[in-house]
Amino acid sequence: MEDVDVIIIGAGAAGLMCAAGADRRGRRVLVLERNAKVAQKVRISGGGRANFTNLHASPANFLSDNPRFCVSALKRYTQRDFIALVEKHGIAYHEKTLGQLFCDDSAQQIIDLLLAEATGADIRTGVTVTKVAKEGERFCVETDKGVFSGAALVIATGGPSIPKMGASRFAYDIAKQFGLRVVTPRPGLVPLTFDRDMLAKLEGLSGVSVEATATLGKVRFAEALLFTHRGLSGPVVLQISSYWRPGDTILFDLLPGTDLFRMLKDMKQDQPKKEVPTALAQVLPKSLAQRLCEWAGCLGRLADQPDKRLRALGAQVNAWAVTPAGTEGERTAEVTVGGVDTRDLSSKTMEARDVPGLYFIGEGVDVTGHLGGFNFQWAWASGHACGEVV
Repeated sequence: MEDVDVIIIGAGAAGLMCAAGADRRGRRVLVLERNAKVAQKVRISGGGRANFTNLHASPANFLSDNPRFCVSALKRYTQRDFIALVEKHGIAYHEKTLGQLFCDDSAQQIIDLLLAEATGADIRTGVTVTKVAKEGERFCVETDKGVFSGAALVIATGGPSIPKMGASRFAYDIAKQFGLRVVTPRPGLVPLTFDRDMLAKLEGLSGVSVEATATLGKVRFAEALLFTHRGLSGPVVLQISSYWRPGDTILFDLLPGTDLFRMLKDMKQDQPKKEVPTALAQVLPKSLAQRLCEWAGCLGRLADQPDKRLRALGAQVNAWAVTPAGTEGERTAEVTVGGVDTRDLSSKTMEARDVPGLYFIGEGVDVTGHLGGFNFQWAWASGHACGEVV
């Protein structure tokens, strides 16, 4: 049996960040990773350029049954702190829309940064954990490559989203083993799907994209919407999907900032002979404009349309009510909503309140960020909070 101070299971963003902090404090750190390579989600993120944080990250960008839980860690390690680390390592980066930051070159640069910061940690890949137990004040971790003992055990294995990357429910299993509660996990940042009847109505629109707003209760996002062969995707759909529950109806405005009824009424006065689909195609993709007019029964010349019908078309466009059949699930979800219940963790250290020495960080915890670099910021912040104390 090998003895160390800290055992971290999971060499992703949060696990490596924690390893860097513990290593900096002179702790003997062992990191165990099931995959052949570390930080697989970092590697594929941002189209291979890693959307590593967001300039506008704040607690308001995170979902949790306890929205206050993330505040402490995010305040103590901000996006500016990680940006400073990126600059320290000479990594060139750029801002895209809405404060999203990406490497100019490759996501591998962020991985190299993390490994350089945790240079004293013993990081082992291709290791499968078979059993975890607590013996007295130490944790015993059995694997297919040996048995290890540590005073602190950090679970940084993430959630079950994107299983092809090695994702699993390991964090939840360990939490339950030690008596911690788990908020029922569900896919987040995931495309929405429709039933057969709705897909038939949308046939031929796959690939069409528009700028839109999505509203669900008090939550509202404004970004691009994409029609797919299974339903809807695009940033605005991924964002709202994290809040969606089966049976919920989402309102989409496919022409934000424009009162379509008012626009068509004015055009009816000025260009009465214009066909309604042609008029709508001035502000929306032609195929979508035609389909929306068909749904509203608003075809033919503007002059021939009563205001009631134009109003119906306006509502169809400015307040399209959609009740999805479901989501594409964990297979394509970028994150998992839910996870280890924050009521059972310290917001300052990520330690389990009733199990001294046991910590949970990253996506496995019930803290989920919006699309755009926020989930990485939670990984850095929670990993840092834990690495400062383990």
